[in-house]
Amino acid sequence: MMKLTLTLRPYEKQAALRKLCEKRLHAPVRYFRILKKSLDARDKSDIKWVYSVECSSRNEEIPKPVYTQIVAPMPKVYIAGAGPAGLFCALRLLFHGIRPIVVERGRPVERRAEDVAAFQRTGVLDPSSNVQFGEGGAGAFSDGKLNTQTNSPLNREILDLFVRFGAPEEVGYLGKPHVGSSNLRKVVANIRAYILEQGGEVRFGTALTDYEVKNGKLTAVFLNGVREEADALVLAVGHSARDTFEVLLGKGMRMEQKEFAAGVRIEHLQAAIGKAQYGAGYAALPPADYKLVSHAAERSVFSFCMCPGGVVIPSASEEGGVVTNGMSEFARDGVNANAALVVQVKREDFGSDHPLAGVAFQRKMERAAFAAAGGGYRAPVQLVGDFLVGKESYYFGEVRPTYARGTAFAPVEAYLPPALTESLRTGILDMNGKLEGFAAYDAVLTGVESRTSSPVRILRGDDLQAAGIAGVYPCGEGCGYAGGIMSAAADGIRVAYAIAQKYF
Repeated sequence: MMKLTLTLRPYEKQAALRKLCEKRLHAPVRYFRILKKSLDARDKSDIKWVYSVECSSRNEEIPKPVYTQIVAPMPKVYIAGAGPAGLFCALRLLFHGIRPIVVERGRPVERRAEDVAAFQRTGVLDPSSNVQFGEGGAGAFSDGKLNTQTNSPLNREILDLFVRFGAPEEVGYLGKPHVGSSNLRKVVANIRAYILEQGGEVRFGTALTDYEVKNGKLTAVFLNGVREEADALVLAVGHSARDTFEVLLGKGMRMEQKEFAAGVRIEHLQAAIGKAQYGAGYAALPPADYKLVSHAAERSVFSFCMCPGGVVIPSASEEGGVVTNGMSEFARDGVNANAALVVQVKREDFGSDHPLAGVAFQRKMERAAFAAAGGGYRAPVQLVGDFLVGKESYYFGEVRPTYARGTAFAPVEAYLPPALTESLRTGILDMNGKLEGFAAYDAVLTGVESRTSSPVRILRGDDLQAAGIAGVYPCGEGCGYAGGIMSAAADGIRVAYAIAQKYF
């Protein structure tokens, strides 16, 4: 088998790769697989696709992971939360012969999509079924990005599982893979079906309300107030499970404050981003993205969750607060590009040593944004040009906001503290030197982006069990151990493996 690095021009079809392999092999290709595909746009006059492939003139079988099926007394394992951490934990437990019970306070992803659409249309919020809560987690209403900065050996397995459960095949080899929101919901539904087929359980409308510990070991969980005996509990509750954090803290669960980032969503015309990144030939290339970091201010400013051709979506999970997020469908064919533009938030900003002080800090910004826009879950907006000079905005230019609940002009200072607004101003100007047009006058800032990651960390030991409580496994982004779909899924797999090791 031969591994090759090949390049194609944007106008060349991917099918040409096989012919290039045959030239190198001097023989017909009988086995061919794309390992990675990425766009090299560093030289705008020489943009090209770069492929890493493996090929052979012989028939080859792709190696598949081998999982050990163990027959033993079945431990009763509950997973609280059906986001990526919970779902991938459930998949790995099944691979080890353990049939998990997944409990989710929200609704199935199909019904959840209806609830999200209803909220965007009417402004009536369901606190249990929204962009933050429900099957698939917050990532189910995003761009479905599967790129990660971690080098976990589990990344390959996770991508293969996404493809197995219905993601486009290219997810397995793109340098910056994304599933798209609609595809991601199909994948989630397929994973649920598999869990059920293999003897696991998935219970919706079921909240973890309490748990029982005797002699330092978990003995039971309370679901909607009803006690059920349990051997293990995986806490995959997500970064917005504020009421659950309060319950856990009240029970003596050891947790600490965790720094995060907060700011706004910034929107540009997608065509402007494409021209800045690719040059004149941008229309023939995939929708351009960007990733920017500025250290020009005292606090770091960075872009996050960039959604080419996407929209800014209402993402509140509590009444009386405005929260924004970004979402793209697989085609990324919307008029605007948007990204979170956020600033480092420090522990001293919280004003308290309480473990949940970061939650209170988030909530204060969200309620201020709600008030600034006049209620109704409208979002406050300001033009970049006006923000940079401290003026109020009164009209839009070419860039029109995509936030579905409607917007109202209000200054960023109305909901973000001074330390964050000043860093944003400096950061935007600095980023404009890295991406032409980033500080365009009519680019739109929509607030508030407050749920970038969990503001708490639930402490756990090397065995991945909660500090002082055997049988409880804090897991994923909500508990402070991940930052996105891929890393959350990887943490879920690690926790499942720890549980399997303990019981078998």
